[in-house]
Amino acid sequence: MIEIKNAKKSFGNLQVLKDVSLKVDTGDVVVILGPSGSGKTTLLRCLNFLEKADEGQLTIGDQVVDLKHASGKEILQIRRKTAFVFQNYGLFQNKTALKNVMEGLVVARKVPKKEAEERAREALEWVGLADKADFYPSQLSGGQQQRVGIARAVVLNPEVILFDEPTSGLDPELIGEILDVIKRVKERGITMVIVTHEMSFAQDVANHVVFMAEGYVVEEGSPHDIFSSPKEERTKQFLARVLPDDYTYAI
Repeated sequence: MIEIKNAKKSFGNLQVLKDVSLKVDTGDVVVILGPSGSGKTTLLRCLNFLEKADEGQLTIGDQVVDLKHASGKEILQIRRKTAFVFQNYGLFQNKTALKNVMEGLVVARKVPKKEAEERAREALEWVGLADKADFYPSQLSGGQQQRVGIARAVVLNPEVILFDEPTSGLDPELIGEILDVIKRVKERGITMVIVTHEMSFAQDVANHVVFMAEGYVVEEGSPHDIFSSPKEERTKQFLARVLPDDYTYAI
C-alpha cells in the first residue's frame, strides 16, 4: 500500500502541489489525468524523491517518511521499493540496452554481475528486445528505448512502478506497443501509478482514476465513474476537451 498525505511543493513562487493526498492499494493500477501544469508529474517525482516536497508524508508498505526531512537512508529505502519509467526514456547513452537494464541491479541492489546479466536478458526478452541487447540507445527507436526503460523497471521487481507519460512523443503505432507492454506488467500484479494523456488506455488498464488540476486532486474514482459520470465541473470540462464527441464508455 502507498499513501501520500498533505503533499505540498513549490518552485519559487509557483505552488505546484497544494495539499495533495492519495492512497494506492497493493496491485492497483492508478492513472493520473489532468491538464498540463496540474502537478501530476511533480507528484509522481515526489513519490520517488526525484523532487523533494516542501511538506507531507509518504507511506510505502510499513515505511513512513517525512517528504521534506527524509534522510538519505530513508530515500534509498524508498527507491529500492520503487522504479521510475521516464517520459524521455532516461537511458544512459553510453551504455547498451543490456547494460542499461543491468545498472540498477548491479549498482543499487548489489546483484552479482553474472546474475544481473541473466536477469537483464530475460527482461529484454520479455519486452521483445532480446535481439537488441547490444544496441546503444541512439540505435533504437523511441518505442524500443521506452521498452528498455520498462525492462529496467520490471527487472528490479519493485513494489510499485511509476510511469511518467510513457507514450509522450511516440508515433501512434509505437504508442500501441508500449501500452501493450504496460498491460503485461499489470498481469504480473505489480502496483502502478501512471501519468498519461491516453484516455482509452486509462479506461482499459486502470482500476482507479485520479483527476488533478491546479495542484489539487479534484476528483477520483473508478474509470466508469470518472469517464461516464464525473461529479466535479472541472473534471467535466477537461473530459469534454479531450474526449471525442461520440465517446461512450465501454461497459
